[in-house]
Amino acid sequence: MPDSGAGPGAFGRGCRELVRSIMATAMIQITDTVAIDEREVEERFVRASGPGGQNVNKVATAVELRFDVAASSLPGDVKARLKALAGSRMTADGVLVLDSREHRTQAQNREAARARLVAMLQQAAVRPKKRRPTKPKPAAREKRLKAKKLRAEVKKGRGRERI
Repeated sequence: MPDSGAGPGAFGRGCRELVRSIMATAMIQITDTVAIDEREVEERFVRASGPGGQNVNKVATAVELRFDVAASSLPGDVKARLKALAGSRMTADGVLVLDSREHRTQAQNREAARARLVAMLQQAAVRPKKRRPTKPKPAAREKRLKAKKLRAEVKKGRGRERI
C-alpha cells in the first residue's frame, strides 16, 4: 500500500534537501558582485555593561560578532583592504571582531553589529582610484616662482637697516 503522506517520514529527504538549499543560499549581500555566506559570521551574546538596572545583570544583550577574514569567500584584494581598514579590531589570526552593546535588546544589537560589518565590507570593496602622476605646466611654475620672489622682497623689507 502506498504511503498516504501522513506519517512521520512523509516529507523525509525532500524536505531536508529543501531546508539545506534554503540555508545554503542565506547570503549577506555586500555589493552587486560581493556577498558572504551567513555561516561565515559567528555571533556570541554576552552581558552588557553600563546602566540598565537588574536587566543588565540578567540578560545577555550585547553581541560579539566574529568574521574570519582569512577563511572567508571574499576576493583577495577586498581581504587586504579590510585588514588595513579594521586596524585593532582584527586579531592576529585574521578574525574581525565587532562588538555592539548600544541597544537594550539582543535583536537590535545583532542588527547593529551586522550593519557595521556590511558597512565595513562595502568600504573595503571600493577600489581606490589609481593615481596618475602629473607635472605642473610652465605657466603655473612661473607664477609660483614670481610669488616666491615677491614674498622674499616683502620679508627683506622688514629687517633693520644695516650700516
